[in-house]
Amino acid sequence: MIRSLLLLGLLILSFQAKASDFDSWLLHFRAEALSRGVTASTFDTAFLGVSHVPRVIELDRKQPERTKMGFKTYLRNVMSQKRIDNGRLGLSQNRMLLKSVEKHYGVPAEVVIALWGIETSYGQNTGGYDLVSALATLAWEGRRATFFKNELIHALLILQGKHISRSDFKGSWAGAMGQNQFMPSSWARYAVDFNGDGHKDIWTTKADIFGSAANYLHSNGWNPNLKWGWEVTFPSGTGYNKERKSYLGWLQSGVQFSGVPPSIPSVTQLTLIIPDGGQGKVYLVTENFDVIMSWNRSTYFALTVGLLSDFVGQNKNKTVSSSILNE
Repeated sequence: MIRSLLLLGLLILSFQAKASDFDSWLLHFRAEALSRGVTASTFDTAFLGVSHVPRVIELDRKQPERTKMGFKTYLRNVMSQKRIDNGRLGLSQNRMLLKSVEKHYGVPAEVVIALWGIETSYGQNTGGYDLVSALATLAWEGRRATFFKNELIHALLILQGKHISRSDFKGSWAGAMGQNQFMPSSWARYAVDFNGDGHKDIWTTKADIFGSAANYLHSNGWNPNLKWGWEVTFPSGTGYNKERKSYLGWLQSGVQFSGVPPSIPSVTQLTLIIPDGGQGKVYLVTENFDVIMSWNRSTYFALTVGLLSDFVGQNKNKTVSSSILNE
């Protein structure tokens, strides 16, 4: 009994020390933030009532390890006929705006829609964590302190610019925000005020949401003369995963496209992607695939965005269950 009480007392003291440590860290961080352009008023208003969030630390420490999930399983988990149908609806409902964005940045409307659909289910799932609390917790906890302190300062500058209200400033536990799921530093680099109202609103303004996504891809090298890639078949032994050579070289190797071969220059460099070690679908991808990968360094993610963009751009009455989702 005495031992249990002692342990309980130690736990309470540990928690109090931890809380005190956060308060102490906050004083030092305040000075750093002010030295980097955050005003005292912005900082104090943003941190009113903020404390560290144990759940955020728990989630950060318990991120799932990479699994052996194959691409076919991943695709079934991420893509559905409903997601494709909603993408087609989003494309139709926002066609004029998306065409304006496409004309300005050279990024196809269906690619912008696909990223929107994969990241937040077309704006439905943007995260409910208070961003200042989440980022402050991660910066204070220390595992990636420098990274998250930088993101937190960018977040405070977003509030300072009045691009979103403090009460609406929410996102994922890791700090991704808005319908694009940009980190604050990505917002600083790529968010745009496409509708010209003085704010870069990736939370509620579709013009800014679509424009910012397109600007990201454009800024990272999107080639408007190429699509992301194509499904192909190839003779056994023709190539290996991530092998790269010219379009003509692949044709001479016996690669066949599932549809009409693309009309692109014969010297165009294409990379072979074999996501399931030759046991499933195979793709030849262009430099634009690498641009999608700059958004998320997952081959599965980039392939899914590309495929969803294809399906969204197809005839609205065409289903895909028989061709990919149920194979």
